[in-house]
Amino acid sequence: MIGPHSYTTRAERLAYLGGWLFTAAVLVFLIAPVLAIVPLSFNAEPYFSYPMPGLSLQWYRDFFGNERWFGALWLSLKLAACVTILATTLGTMAAFGLSRRNLPARPLFLSILILPMIVPVIITAVAVFMFYGYFGLIGTFSGLVLAHTALALPFVVISVISTLSGFDWNLHRAAYSLGASPAFAFRRVVLPLILPGVITGALFSFVTSFDEVVVALFLSSPEQRTLPKQMFSGIREMISPTITAAAAVQLLFSTVLLVALEFLRRRSERLRGFKHR
Repeated sequence: MIGPHSYTTRAERLAYLGGWLFTAAVLVFLIAPVLAIVPLSFNAEPYFSYPMPGLSLQWYRDFFGNERWFGALWLSLKLAACVTILATTLGTMAAFGLSRRNLPARPLFLSILILPMIVPVIITAVAVFMFYGYFGLIGTFSGLVLAHTALALPFVVISVISTLSGFDWNLHRAAYSLGASPAFAFRRVVLPLILPGVITGALFSFVTSFDEVVVALFLSSPEQRTLPKQMFSGIREMISPTITAAAAVQLLFSTVLLVALEFLRRRSERLRGFKHR
């Protein structure tokens, strides 16, 4: 492990410490505006200002007690859960097929699958809106699920393909040689070993759907308000401190998922290290 004691000269140690201080400053610059929202969600007064005159849970009570806000949270959770299941299933199947090196036009298929990650979301939203107009899917829950699945699918594909790059395909062939069916071999041999990558892709799918607002603005009806759309509408129509409570809840979800991703990353590294010993 490289540390300040690994460097011999004073100049090298100062450069090392300077790099750490610069990195810490950048992190504070990026994270401080986000963390500043959390104390405001406990403000006793309906103002976005420091110092706060007192602390109160009234905005959280309004968030969970107001049907409009809590309904938006419930719709976002339900939508994200459906998108996670669908995107994880389709993305894992696609990644498993694309992991075969002898697949014809493999780079082309991979480029098409990750295209929603590259194309600006506003262009995707306009294209999907025009496409949905022919099939009457605008304003439907299934239409939102399909659109968010298209946005979340690349994250699953990339995560699972990355995990499969270190997979020992001899185990898969051995299962075939022992008479296992393709479905059984995948379920009992492949899936347990690539599970960290699958779960990582699933978590990214959940976050992608839970935080998405542009496509929801184009495709959802006035009665369909996801939490990001409700927050966006609240900023435009009437700025309420309840938005800070909603932002804090979203931040909590994101933090929990990031911790889970870090845990899965370390677990995957331990599994790979055990395999190569």
